[in-house]
Amino acid sequence: MGNLLTSFAPQVHAIVIGATGGLGRAFVNTLADDERVLSVLALSRVTAGLASDCVKTIAIDIEDEASIEAAARSAVDHEPTYQLVIVATGVLHAAGLSPEKSWKALSADALATAYRINTIGPALVAKHFLPLLDTKSKSVFACLSARVGSIEDNSLGGWHAYRSSKAGLNMILRTLSVELARRNPESICVGLHPGTVDTPLSKPFQTSVPSDKLFTPAYSVNRLISVINGLTSVDSGQTYAWDGQRIPF
Repeated sequence: MGNLLTSFAPQVHAIVIGATGGLGRAFVNTLADDERVLSVLALSRVTAGLASDCVKTIAIDIEDEASIEAAARSAVDHEPTYQLVIVATGVLHAAGLSPEKSWKALSADALATAYRINTIGPALVAKHFLPLLDTKSKSVFACLSARVGSIEDNSLGGWHAYRSSKAGLNMILRTLSVELARRNPESICVGLHPGTVDTPLSKPFQTSVPSDKLFTPAYSVNRLISVINGLTSVDSGQTYAWDGQRIPF
């Protein structure tokens, strides 16, 4: 059993959205193994193979608000409040979508896909799941973001749809944090950069990554949960990397 969530209340109920992805599944497994976590609610389009003694599953499609709303209602049937909600979804490449090397490759459809999954989906998840967060102790709503979503850090160009959709997500999270603080001063709303992780999302781009900078999902998630554990309310609204460094907007 692990003990990574020492800054939380002794009994933690967690939600992981995108639970069948490389990082999502690692979040589910790591949290389920933590001695403070009583339950993990794993949400994904397909939930097969996720359930265990403390892991329960609910189907969700983050591109469909009705599905998100229904999943939130089902979550309340399991537990009335949660201390940790992690949105581990995102898209970098898919049919008709790949990182642009030049403005010549810009596509309205590709931009719409990136925003729908990377920005709009998490925003609608927040709309329906933030009300489930504990209002009496430390609670965290965290979404996977990316360093390349930093406007200030962008010196290479390219990857227009992914960069801008993650930058949009970071602004959504910043705005949500202001409202959330009024509800619970101990609440935290953040973006998390996992590093380059050996998952299908990064697979086409791993050849240029040094071996010591290509993380396993388990390693990245362990570091991210440690970052979450160290956050306080003054950190809310920011985006943090796996090593705890704040990423500029």
